[in-house]
Amino acid sequence: MKSSVQISRGIESLFGTRDENIRLLEAELSLRTRLMDGDSLELEGEEMQVRRAERILEDYVSLVKEGHVFNNGDLNSYMRVVTSDPNVSLRRLVESGKSRSFGKKVLAPKTVNQRRYVDAIENQDLTFGIGPAGTGKTYLAVAMAVSAHLNKRVSRIILTRPAVEAGEHLGFLPGTLQEKVDPYLRPLYDALFDMIDAERVEKLLERNVIEIAPLAFMRGRTLNDCFIILDEAQNTSIEQMKMMLTRQGFNSKMVVTGDQTQIDLPPGKKSGLLNAAEVLRGVEGIAFVNFDERDVVRHSLVQRIVKAYDRYNEMIGAGRQLALKLGTDPAQETPAEPSPNTTVDIPEFPPAA
Repeated sequence: MKSSVQISRGIESLFGTRDENIRLLEAELSLRTRLMDGDSLELEGEEMQVRRAERILEDYVSLVKEGHVFNNGDLNSYMRVVTSDPNVSLRRLVESGKSRSFGKKVLAPKTVNQRRYVDAIENQDLTFGIGPAGTGKTYLAVAMAVSAHLNKRVSRIILTRPAVEAGEHLGFLPGTLQEKVDPYLRPLYDALFDMIDAERVEKLLERNVIEIAPLAFMRGRTLNDCFIILDEAQNTSIEQMKMMLTRQGFNSKMVVTGDQTQIDLPPGKKSGLLNAAEVLRGVEGIAFVNFDERDVVRHSLVQRIVKAYDRYNEMIGAGRQLALKLGTDPAQETPAEPSPNTTVDIPEFPPAA
């Protein structure tokens, strides 16, 4: 089937850098496209896919006419979602992902799961964001923390993560205790400096309004009137996770982020994040948001890398949870602890209310 859609304005934005948006549309919907005279785009492919492409392009044209500006990379992120999920329209995705001000940044969730994540953080006291690298888990959590502080909903921001080396042994690190742990906490500093001017961050750190510390420093504390972020939670032990979750005090929110495919714990030690996902399922006031490769908002190559690793893990069976074999006696079966580097499926949870 052939069809054409008139693109009156925004043709450069539609095609994107090196035609990445149109290439994505062609690849995901198995189409061929051709730019015709008069700025109309010809579509050729199966009827159902051509109709889907028409709806996406018509939404784009009407949004541009209404004055919406697609910033660099935004349209590509939206395209990934609408081409992979026929139930999501470009207009609905753009309009529901309203822009919010986070200090010196104005951001909008770029995927359905990012929108669910931001809504969950707003509406729940404890939110888990679980998924691969590049999905915005930490960045959006820091943005929400900054917003909560600027709007005086909390008086302090606490950012913490376990000081676990990513498969390397760094040995002795010189300097003060803070200088020793700072390299582990650098991603949190990076996100903060992106939201707030460096001078103001330094002042807030000096006054302890923003505290960035290793997880070990949290034991024995009660964190009232705080926005707490536990990052890289896949590298917590079960005991550390329980300790951290029970630090939450009155008028506090907590966000726990982690990637179950990048566990750096020693062999034989189960991740506290995976355990929490099992134990806390269905507990009122807790939201779980699961990200996947479609939510990756870094370079498009990152999305393909995540997808390739997922396919590989499925092929070798590493992504399957342990299960009793049919016909065996459960009493005689002794399940083994999963390897810390094994990909374990996180159960899907319904969207936060």
